[in-house]
Amino acid sequence: MNPGPVVVLAGGVGAARFLRGLVRVVPPEDIVVIGNTGDDMWWHGLYIAPDLDTVSYWLAGQADESRGWGIRGDTFTAQAAFARLTDQSWFQLGDRDLATHWYRTGRLAAGVPLHQVTAELAARLGVRSRILPMSDARIETRLETDAGDLHFQEYFVRERWRPTVLRIYWTGLETANPAPGVAEALAAARLVLIAPSNPSISIGPILRVPGMRQLVGAARSRTVAISPLIGGRAVKGPTVELMRAEGARPDALGVAELYRDLAAGFVLDTADAALAPAIAALGYRVAVRPTMLDDMDSARQVATTALQLLWQPAAA
Repeated sequence: MNPGPVVVLAGGVGAARFLRGLVRVVPPEDIVVIGNTGDDMWWHGLYIAPDLDTVSYWLAGQADESRGWGIRGDTFTAQAAFARLTDQSWFQLGDRDLATHWYRTGRLAAGVPLHQVTAELAARLGVRSRILPMSDARIETRLETDAGDLHFQEYFVRERWRPTVLRIYWTGLETANPAPGVAEALAAARLVLIAPSNPSISIGPILRVPGMRQLVGAARSRTVAISPLIGGRAVKGPTVELMRAEGARPDALGVAELYRDLAAGFVLDTADAALAPAIAALGYRVAVRPTMLDDMDSARQVATTALQLLWQPAAA
């Protein structure tokens, strides 16, 4: 299947699992990933970009699929040594993973913009698709909780998403723009896919970059969103909790409501089939199918469904 250029708005693990199926359906060179950087953080002098790295490792065939993050077969010798020196070692970095962060940090310190560093890393990993950060600007996803003000990684990793979230907000947006290449990729895309990522803290930050929502909205007629929820539950992580914190309905219909001005197609799981008529009433073309991304084949089938919802090959 070759519909032409395909752009994917992507978070971390859910998007990465989806992308491993998409690259089996669409030539990898025709895929552009616009990745979330709201999770990025400085960690003991290193610049960490969790979602960009997760997508890169999965597309490179190097991901630790059992964890969902990191590099398969990585060791944690440096992490163990660091933990003996400080109690601030809650963010786990494998030894090979550290090399990625050292490289990125050094290049950023030399004045190289994030989009270029991301491209360099992807090329060195052997990734054939193009991976773009949503912005070169430093944007942070932060949460006001009953345990205080937290960076998303503090909430998600250190606190294991136990605090009650009162508000989600972002710093750095006021000076941000879409990264170079983002606007051009969206304008040229034959199809745009919103990956099955958390709409609040994975897709949400991308869409909040000034000008981004307008760019995606201009491609609405050729955009398909895939629900990250199955039966009103997240496969992993605090999607439901964070949607509630933003006042959104925490189910597939709620996700569809968030994207109604951005997408014309919507894929939801069979467990949520009863919501399909209400989603169609929002103006979507709807596909109902199993969306659990258990393996390569299931990811390929979900990707195929999403592509065929708004695109059909020309007759021979």
